[in-house]
Amino acid sequence: QSHLNLFASRPQPKKKRKSRTAFTNHQIFELEKRFLYQKYLSPADRDEIAAALGLSNAQVITWFQNRRAKLKRDMEELKKDVETVKVLSSHKSFLENVNDLGILKKKTVHDESDSSPQK
Repeated sequence: QSHLNLFASRPQPKKKRKSRTAFTNHQIFELEKRFLYQKYLSPADRDEIAAALGLSNAQVITWFQNRRAKLKRDMEELKKDVETVKVLSSHKSFLENVNDLGILKKKTVHDESDSSPQK
């Protein structure tokens, strides 16, 4: 019965979490445009953008944090893709060289008839 009291005495959460912000296309366009040349904002820049777009400072901070994280993920994915292309390219190059050397070429029926003893 004492374990039930633990739940009863638990303090209630003080603040409910804010719901997800649905940015407008215009807001996203402007934020992306700024992000192209400025990955980190000064407090003054943040105030300016927030005021211009009708957002809070916290929303601008969070948007830029999330956008930097997305950029990092995209760069890591691109790096993996480049490595994969390098590996596939080296395999292709190897197979072309093997093919050029004729190592994997099968003898044709014509070749076999040439090698048979003549009567």
